[in-house]
Parts: sequence; structure tokens; C-alpha cells
Amino acid sequence: MDPHSLLLFLGVDLLLVCTPGPDWLYIAARGLGQGRRAALTAVVGVCAGYAVHTALSAAGLAAALRAVPAALPALRWTGAAYLAVLAVTMLLSLRRSGGVLPQARPQPTATVLRQSLLTALLNPKGLLLYLSLVPQFVDPAAGLPVSGQVATLGALNVLSCAVVYGAVAVAVSRVGGSLAGTPKAARRMTTVSAVLLLLVAGVTAGA
Repeated sequence: MDPHSLLLFLGVDLLLVCTPGPDWLYIAARGLGQGRRAALTAVVGVCAGYAVHTALSAAGLAAALRAVPAALPALRWTGAAYLAVLAVTMLLSLRRSGGVLPQARPQPTATVLRQSLLTALLNPKGLLLYLSLVPQFVDPAAGLPVSGQVATLGALNVLSCAVVYGAVAVAVSRVGGSLAGTPKAARRMTTVSAVLLLLVAGVTAGA
């Protein structure tokens, strides 16, 4: 692949990544409700999910999904349901605790990482990137095999996500930390986080 194509892809990809969407909302929910560590862990999980998308697409998953269109809506609704369950769980935990915020104690890193990984894997936006954008920059006549080109472009996407989402995580968690100084404020932040997750679920379902 020539450097011009790589730079062009990177520019287009950065525009997409910098556009607020489900990933932004999900990371914001983590940052507001659970702090910077959880938000940055969510970024790692999301990027890991997109790295898996890259590997699977390089192995031919994108072509398989294109051949079976019904698979994408099923994945979209599964992802939306998963996010909705996370949001409802947060609200029910807050209600059962009588307003004492259980999320004030950060969730285990492994839990946040696992949930974020699943969120990215079930996000149709990531798959649509490999179904629509990536093929436009793949040149079968180039010296590098198609799978290698897909892997390279996917790696650039993961890098873009890491940089942009990392900045979002730090910025939002600072806001959340400054607002969550009292138990009442912390409860409100958890409610906002749950609402954001429900919003992500809605956006995902309608993608």
C-alpha cells in the first residue's frame, strides 16, 4: 500500500472517530459514573474489541457478513440489549441500596474490561467500518496481500480510537470527579451514566 492511501484512510478514519457516537457516550458513561481509571479501562476494552474486528475481517468475516445480511441486524440488537441490561442493572442497584451508591467503589478492572470488550464486539459501527470504508482502500493489485492490507488499515483505526477515546476518557472523568463530591451528586452521576448507556443502546439499535 502506498503512503498516500494510508494517509487518506487515516484522515477519513479520524473524522469518523472524532464524531461523537455510541463509543463516546459509552466511555463518557464510564468516566462520569466510575472515574478516570474505569474510563481508560473502557478505552482499552473498546480498542481490543476493534482489534478483534480487524483480525476477523482480515480472515474474511466482512465478506461473510456481506453474504449474509441478516447477521448484522441480529448483532446490532444483541449489542443494544446488552447495553440496556448494563444500564438497568445500575439503576436497580442504586434503588436497592436506598440511594447509597454502590458504584462509588470502582468496579474491578477485569469487569470493566470484559464489558467494554463485549460492547465493542457487539457494536455494528465497527463492523460497518470494515464492510464499507476499508474495502475502498484495499488494492488487490498491491504487493501486500488483501488480508495484510485489511490488518494494516484496522490497526490504524485502533490507533485512532485509542488516541481520541483516551482524550475523551480523561476529559469526561475530570468533569465527573469535580461534580461527584457529595453522595447526592454521586447518585445523580450514576443516573446520568445509566441514561447514557440507555441512549447508546438506542443509537446502536437504530444504527
